[in-house]
Amino acid sequence: MSKIAADFGIHDALKALGIKDINEGTSTGSNQFSSGEVISSYSPVDGSLIAKVKTTTVADYEKVMSTATTAFKEWRTKPAPQRGEVVRQFGDKLRELKEPLGKLVSYEMGKSYQEGLGEVQEMIDICDFAVGLSRQLHGLTMHSERPGHRMYEQYHSLGVVGIISAFNFPVAVWAWNTALAWICGDVCVWKPSEKTPLCGVACQNIAASVMKANNLPEGISCLINGDYKIGELMTQDKRVPLVSATGSIRMGKIVAQAVAARLGKSLLELGGNNAIIVTPDADLKMTVIGAVFGAVGTAGQRCTSTRRLIIHESMYDKVKDAVVAAYQQLRIGNPLDENNHVGPLIDTDAVAQYNKALEKVVKEGGKLIVEGGVLEGEGYESGCYVKPAIAEAENDFEIVQHETFAPVLYLLKYTGDVENAIAIQNGVVQGLSSAIMTNNLREAERFLSAWGSDCGIANVNIGTSGAEIGGAFGGEKETGGGRESGSDAWKVYMRRQTNTINYTTELPLAQGIKFDL
Repeated sequence: MSKIAADFGIHDALKALGIKDINEGTSTGSNQFSSGEVISSYSPVDGSLIAKVKTTTVADYEKVMSTATTAFKEWRTKPAPQRGEVVRQFGDKLRELKEPLGKLVSYEMGKSYQEGLGEVQEMIDICDFAVGLSRQLHGLTMHSERPGHRMYEQYHSLGVVGIISAFNFPVAVWAWNTALAWICGDVCVWKPSEKTPLCGVACQNIAASVMKANNLPEGISCLINGDYKIGELMTQDKRVPLVSATGSIRMGKIVAQAVAARLGKSLLELGGNNAIIVTPDADLKMTVIGAVFGAVGTAGQRCTSTRRLIIHESMYDKVKDAVVAAYQQLRIGNPLDENNHVGPLIDTDAVAQYNKALEKVVKEGGKLIVEGGVLEGEGYESGCYVKPAIAEAENDFEIVQHETFAPVLYLLKYTGDVENAIAIQNGVVQGLSSAIMTNNLREAERFLSAWGSDCGIANVNIGTSGAEIGGAFGGEKETGGGRESGSDAWKVYMRRQTNTINYTTELPLAQGIKFDL
């Protein structure tokens, strides 16, 4: 075990989560059918091998699906409040294991320990939300046009929900889907990112322990591991009526086409190219805090990370100088050390994409005002640590139109009124998160209006990253149009049914048709 892992208690965290580290042998996790090849999980924090996980073969997948479909038949018969009670227990188990799971998230993915704990807290919060929701899965009652008839609609369990999650939120996004799917009476088959397989094993171990304590079938929560080929088994499987996929736009288009070809449903949470508009009436201090955290939090690897800062010409130099000064204070290093602000990128492939982005923005005519670069030397042995960079650019640059999953912030200038800034913000194919910094009520309302921001999330005087559980999370355009978490997002996990009851002794036909027997 590495010195960092030893100093920060990673071995104890793994043990608490039922995972054997590399010194104890290969880990596969409970309730996981696996006999395939091995995935080695390396930490981007120090480059150390943490543990190994077996991948799922086609035969293993069939066992998983058989177990899941069988479990669904029993699980859907449980009253929703009883399902909510199981989710409540799952949330309590997460409370018990918040610290070790937060450490694993930080060490395997590379985000700060505070963010790792925050991600587990999101899991706990969605469980709380789901517990209350389990008593509110309501339909509507309508007045029938026919005398002696009653009409209403209700929602029923959908079946097996397939979940494909990304490395940047290795546990929370799964929980967003799973907690809601469970209270809706669905069972879940989860393929976590092959870059963070141990987080998947840990969550599965926790879920399996709760199911076992309640004498419930293990197929309510299933785990499969592997690359995109394993994900394809779910997207093409008619036994999976809903596939919820988080990842790149390229991946989402492939998933959408495959699921649509069999007339299934897909819930897509894809790329973001998020902007903060800074108007002449903006609070400078709040602007700097929102922009810097949004751009460098999780090393720029959030789908809601701030990629573009659209600044009015009258404020441009003042905002630029303040943001650049703030960047000079950033501490980059081991994310388990709470004194550091920025951890590593997920792997060296991500570093290569970061370098390409910096080269391209300069080639297209941009100017780097905070130089980037890969950090080397003591503490940076993994080769995954980079400097957050800032570039002056134009919105129509190809690289600015593209989402780079790294801490690269583009400064863009606008003139005139806020409508011009909104046009720049909307001038990308992605439509996830957006924000405006202003104390001008008219500007704020214009930004939030039907002809304002075209994103699924639009904020005033807060940044683009971070979302509360109570609101539906998702975006428009090539972000996919899906909604997860709060509000009425639960409806996607259920099938809708309209019912009509005739309590008379006659059967009137539609359009006045007579059919006497």
